[in-house]
Amino acid sequence: MLDSFYQTHKYLVEHINAPVRRKLMDEINWSDRIIAIKGSRGVGKTTFLLQYAKERYGQARTCLYINFNNLYFTDHSFLDFVDEFVKEGGRILLLDQMFKYPNWSKELRECYLLYPSLHIVFSASPVMRLTDENPDLNGIVKMYNLRGFSFREYLNLQAGTSFPEYTLDQIIFNHQDITRTICEKVHPLWYFQDYLNHGYYPFYLENRHFTESLLKTINMMLEVDILMIRMIDVSYLNKIKQLLHIILSNAPCSLNISALSEHIDMSRATTMNYIKYLKDARLLNLLYLEDKRWPAKPNKVYIQNTNIACANNERKLTGQVLAETFFYNALHGNHKINATERNAMFVVDRKHYFDVFDKQPMRPPIRLTAVGGTEQTNNANLIPLWLFGFLY
Repeated sequence: MLDSFYQTHKYLVEHINAPVRRKLMDEINWSDRIIAIKGSRGVGKTTFLLQYAKERYGQARTCLYINFNNLYFTDHSFLDFVDEFVKEGGRILLLDQMFKYPNWSKELRECYLLYPSLHIVFSASPVMRLTDENPDLNGIVKMYNLRGFSFREYLNLQAGTSFPEYTLDQIIFNHQDITRTICEKVHPLWYFQDYLNHGYYPFYLENRHFTESLLKTINMMLEVDILMIRMIDVSYLNKIKQLLHIILSNAPCSLNISALSEHIDMSRATTMNYIKYLKDARLLNLLYLEDKRWPAKPNKVYIQNTNIACANNERKLTGQVLAETFFYNALHGNHKINATERNAMFVVDRKHYFDVFDKQPMRPPIRLTAVGGTEQTNNANLIPLWLFGFLY
């Protein structure tokens, strides 16, 4: 029974194309017995699993990658499969699309209890609230987030460099020395606009039309990550698409929930839920004041990343929209970013107040300012925007 799965595993590992080694690979505690890798569709979760298999196990039969799109599991028990795998010496399973398997969380827990030598790593949609909605996983699963390429990862790949990441404090207090070191080797702005357009999703490396691929990915987010996982009737898909289209055409912006509800002919509560689902699927980012959070209405809504923003060919994006969108996306993964009632665009970690501009302001800034269109600055408060792409 296992031979066909091993043949597929062998082929995929041999042909894996992973030119960027993701930082997350070294952040995970691989000794944990059940690990979830969450990430939006298109950021490379499958590649990440296969890269781990190749790096740690090669072709050893102790490791096996399985995709639950395989029809085998429509008529066979996962537990029976695991039992045979362990009896043949298997030690680690890498599972893709497992949420499509009935009672998947229950059987994962049974595996945890029955096979103490077994380690399982599975991919998960960001829409899934794993422990909240699957109590079987409480106390046994460790969760990690895989994001799209940072500008640093993109630059290293495109320019053949090997720059490290920097902390936010390093960027704030030492950006002049850091940018000088980087710019001695490469011109970041030669690559930055291309990154904003197509560098966040690793599939830009594939030989296919990037925007068409991204639009297909967005539709999969809507149809699978929202409709299927949240169990929404397919008849509401067009309303969710309408809502997304309106927001993509205007973000960053505040939300008029009454007007949005009227436009898509849904209640305010349902409209707010759909906005939350779009955020969970990592199509949008919601910006709140420091002491506010869902289900309150956000101060502003942002497109999740600049690649999605650029995919809307009906809209001519300004440099300012791209600058704010990039800044939010670069920081929100590892930092708390909020709106503020003070005279600043953002507050980060409740202490750093930032403005963001696509070009240098006419007057020297009085607070920290991320500025586009420049590689280096002579002002301690002016930080080149691209450098925030070095946070991971």
